[in-house]
Amino acid sequence: MNIKRSIVLRVRIVFILIALATAAIPLRIAKIQFEEGDKWRAKAETVNFQYREVPATRGNIYAGDGSLLATSLPFYRVAMDPMIAKSEKYNAGIDSLARLLSGFYKDKSATAYKRMITDARRDSKRYLVLNRKQIGYQDMQQMSNWPIFRDGRLGGGVLFEKVEKRYRPFNSLASRTVGFLNENEYGAGIEYSFNEYLQGQDGKALFQRLAGGSWKPVFDAEDVKPEDGYDVVTTLDVNIQDVAETALLHQLEKREAAFGSVIVMEVKTGEIKAIANLQRNKNGRGYGENYNFAIGDQGNTEPGSTFKLLSMLALLEENKVSLEQKVETGTGSHKFYDRTMTDAKRGGYGTLTVREAFEKSSNVAISKLVDENFGSSPSKFMAYVEKVGLNEPLGFQLAGEGKPYFKKPGTKEWYGTSLPWISIGYEIKLNPLHTLALYNAVANDGEMVKPYIVKAIVKGKSIEEEFDTEVVRKRIASEKTIKNLQELLVGVVDNGTARNIADADYKIAGKTGTAQKLIDGRYTQKYYTSFAGYFPADRPKYSMIVVIDNPNGYAAYGGDVSAPVFKEIADRIYALDLELNPTSEGQILRADASKEKVPYVKAGKAEEIHQILEELGVKANPTQAEEWVKTLATEDKIVWKENNMDTPIVPDVSGLPLRDALFILENKGIKVNYRGKGLVKQQSINPGTKLSSNTTTINLVLG
Repeated sequence: MNIKRSIVLRVRIVFILIALATAAIPLRIAKIQFEEGDKWRAKAETVNFQYREVPATRGNIYAGDGSLLATSLPFYRVAMDPMIAKSEKYNAGIDSLARLLSGFYKDKSATAYKRMITDARRDSKRYLVLNRKQIGYQDMQQMSNWPIFRDGRLGGGVLFEKVEKRYRPFNSLASRTVGFLNENEYGAGIEYSFNEYLQGQDGKALFQRLAGGSWKPVFDAEDVKPEDGYDVVTTLDVNIQDVAETALLHQLEKREAAFGSVIVMEVKTGEIKAIANLQRNKNGRGYGENYNFAIGDQGNTEPGSTFKLLSMLALLEENKVSLEQKVETGTGSHKFYDRTMTDAKRGGYGTLTVREAFEKSSNVAISKLVDENFGSSPSKFMAYVEKVGLNEPLGFQLAGEGKPYFKKPGTKEWYGTSLPWISIGYEIKLNPLHTLALYNAVANDGEMVKPYIVKAIVKGKSIEEEFDTEVVRKRIASEKTIKNLQELLVGVVDNGTARNIADADYKIAGKTGTAQKLIDGRYTQKYYTSFAGYFPADRPKYSMIVVIDNPNGYAAYGGDVSAPVFKEIADRIYALDLELNPTSEGQILRADASKEKVPYVKAGKAEEIHQILEELGVKANPTQAEEWVKTLATEDKIVWKENNMDTPIVPDVSGLPLRDALFILENKGIKVNYRGKGLVKQQSINPGTKLSSNTTTINLVLG
C-alpha cells in the first residue's frame, strides 16, 4: 500500500513540473519579444550584416624610363540577384542570356543556365554566382550589354565582383627585385619593401551573409571608398636589365654554375640600372630568380681578390708603398705562422713591382706587404675598412640587406694569420653590393654615393616622396691614392688577369676575384668567382659587379668566368648608350648630298623624328601609317621613305641604332646577334623576306 502511494505521489509531481514548465514558455517568449527584443534583433543584424574591408587598387611599379614593371589588372566574378529583374524583362531576356552565358563559359548548356537562374528566382535566392571563372575588363564591358544585365545592378541584378591580380608586362624580368607580397604580408623586393605606399588604404562596404557562408555586397550610403596606392618609380633600365640577365644566364648554363649575380650602377648618381640573380632550380633543370644574392644575407661570402683594392688603398694612404716598389714572391708560397699562403701560378712570380703584383693578383705579394706594414698594428688596417664604410650595412632601400662581417683585432677570433688572409679577401664576408660601392667610389674620384633603386613615390602627377643621390663619404682616400688605384684597375685589364676583356674601342677598369669556398670548415677546390669594375675607364659612367658561384670546367677563375660576362654586358650598354657611343655615319639616304640644306637625320621612330624636325623648323611630309622610318633628304625638306615595318616580313633596320633595331626585330619574334658598334650596316636576312617559323635569328653588323 505504501509503495502504491509513493508511485502516485511521484507521478503527480512530474505532472506539476510539466505544467509549470509549459506555463513558463509563453512567459519567456514574451520577455524575449518585448523586453529583450532590441538586443536580439541587433545581434541578428550584426551576424547577417557586416561592414567588411574592400581592398584598394595596388600602385604600379615603373622602370626609370616609364616602362611598366608591375601593375594590378581588374578581373571579375559574375553573380546576380535573380529577384531584381521585373517579370516582363526577365521573361523576355532569360533565354538569350542563358545562350550567351553558355557560349561564353562553354561549361553548361543554355538550358542548364536557364534552369539554374530560374530555380534560384523561384526559391527567392538573392545571390547566385553564375560562374566562378574570372573574366577580364573587356569581357565585363561586353556582358554589361547582354539581356537583363544591361539594366545594371538595380534593374537587372547583375553583380560584377572585382578581383585584382598582379601582372608583370616583362614577365620574369627583374622578378626578384620587383618582388612579391603574399597573403600573409610576407614578401621580398620592391613589392614588399614599399608596400606601405603601394597598398593604398582599404575601404569598407556593407555585406550580407547568405546561406552557405558566402557574403553578398549590399550597396549602402555609408560605404567608404578605398584609396588607391601610390606608384613606385625605380631607377631600373629594362634594356640593361635584359642584357644583364641574358649574359648571366648564358654563362651559368655554359659553366653549370650554382648561381650568379650582376649589379649595374651609374657612377655619379648611385642609380641601380640592373640587378640580376639566377640560381639553379631545385629540380636541377634551368635557372630562376629565387633569391637576391646581390644584396641579401645569403650573398654574403668571402669576396677573394676583389678585396685587394682595399688593401692597396690602405698601403697607399699610409705611404707604405709606391707602385714601382719591388716585392719578392719567390716560388709562389710564403708561410705566416702555421699557415702557408700560395699564388695561383705554379712556381710563383719571383720579383714583382707593386703594380705587377696587383695586376697579376699575387696573394703572396699583397699579404706580405700588408703584414709587413700593418702586422704590428692591425687595427690601423681595419680602420680603413671602417673609413670606406664596408663594415656596416649601406641602408639600401630593399629589405633584407646582408650585414658585412669582419673580425676585430684583440678578440678571441683574431689570429696571427688573420691579417694576411683578410688582406686578400678571406675570413670576411661581403655581399656584391658592398664591393661594388667601393669600386664605384674609386671610379667617382673618391666620392662614395649610396646605391639606390627607387627614385620617386607618385600618384598621377603628384610626387609624394622623392629620392636623390646621397653622398655617404665625400672622399674615401686622397686624390693621389685614388689616381693610383684607377691606374691599377686599368692595368688589370690591359696587362693582368683580365687581359681577355680588353677592348680597343673603350677602356675597362676592374679587378678579378677568385675565392676558394669554405665547406664544413675546410677550403675546397670549388670557387666563388667575380669581376668588379667600371667603364669607360677614362670617363666612367657605369660600374658593375659580376659574381658566379661554383662554376664547373677548366680555368674556373674570375678572369675566365665572371670577366667575360662583364665584357658582354658592357659592350651592349656601350652600344645602346648614345652618350657613350659617338655618332657615326649611317646609311641615311640623300637625294643629293652636295646640295644638302637640311640637317643630318637618322632613321628611327617616325614620331620622334617628326617632333625633332618641328622643333628645328624643317619641313617634312610624314607618312600616315609608318611607325619606324628611314629618311630621304631633299634640298629643303625631309621625305619619309616607305619601310614596311608593320607587315609580316623581315624589316629593313639598316641605318638604325642598335636599340631601335633590337626593339623592332624582337617584337617580331626574331632573335638578334650583333657585332660592332654604331648603326646597323648589314643584316643577314634580306629585308622583305617573308617571316616564317624558320626565321628565328638574324645577324647584324654595326659600323
